[in-house]
Amino acid sequence: MREDLHVAVTGLNATDNPGPGVSVMRALRHARDFNGELVGLAYDTLDPGLYCADLDLMAAFLLPYPDQGADALLARLSYIHERTRIDVLIPTLDSELPALISLEDDLQRLGIRTFLPTRAQLDLRAKTQLMGLGESAEINVPRGETVNDAATLFEIHQRVSYPLVIKGIFYGATICHTADEAVAAFHRTAAIWGLPVIAQQYYEGEEYDVVAVGDGRGGLVGAVPMRKTTFTDKGKGWAGVAVKDPMLLELTRRFMAATSWRGPCEVEILKTPKGRYLLLEINPRFPAWTYLSVGAGQNLPWAVARLAMGERVEPFSGFKAGAMFVRIALDQLASIEDFEALATSGEKVR
Repeated sequence: MREDLHVAVTGLNATDNPGPGVSVMRALRHARDFNGELVGLAYDTLDPGLYCADLDLMAAFLLPYPDQGADALLARLSYIHERTRIDVLIPTLDSELPALISLEDDLQRLGIRTFLPTRAQLDLRAKTQLMGLGESAEINVPRGETVNDAATLFEIHQRVSYPLVIKGIFYGATICHTADEAVAAFHRTAAIWGLPVIAQQYYEGEEYDVVAVGDGRGGLVGAVPMRKTTFTDKGKGWAGVAVKDPMLLELTRRFMAATSWRGPCEVEILKTPKGRYLLLEINPRFPAWTYLSVGAGQNLPWAVARLAMGERVEPFSGFKAGAMFVRIALDQLASIEDFEALATSGEKVR
């Protein structure tokens, strides 16, 4: 089955704020046991991952945007499955998950397998529910509040003191020191990601991220913690190093046990100067730096593909601290024929 396995991956935008898809597919290509084909799924004809020669895509297709609904997505995936066959689908964008979770049974009937959290699990880790999750998992979480009206930000200091962070329900975070800054950030965030917006207490400290996979029964398949060492002007990590800190893994295990999380995720944790650990958020998919897990000795995307196929995957026993990633911006060559094929028909097949 592995010899001819077809794995489709989304999230192929690879700009200064990259999607995780290219990193996930690079990890799959690195797996010694994977000798199958990769199918790229994107939303824009100029998503760089569509033209990455190293990925050796068998085919690439454009998807309807998530706001077009689950029916449009199912119809498109059914067509793609007929054209190229999809054995495993690994989505890598938050906005895709609600529809794909609702379609899991339909996809299974087609022969498309996934390894995703349930809708209840997805809701448990939502930014609006984070404080409740912290209580059930016994993890410290910064005080926060869901905001639907900008006027709330002029009196929120009575409950959540400034400075605070304004966050979108999917992406985006802005540090604000005054109510006026918070109101401006609220309107910017709501215009992009909609309501509600989350206002969370800001803390100084060092941020750590953990890429992890849960087995769906409360256990941890694997996890690699990372400290960002270089940042873009958007605050995204441009370089990072795998670190050994038992508390980061312990907090990740607590999250898995409390939610029985199924599939990949990214756990964002802040360590304050006084040594206090705070859970900032849980992203319900692979992060853009997932390829570091390969360098650290845990090929987590390949583990997810195998789990989706029903294989038993033994938990990873450790990882290599000190493994690093450093991103690079480069010009890659592409053909106008490939671009025209995607622009006119929404697909290119090798």
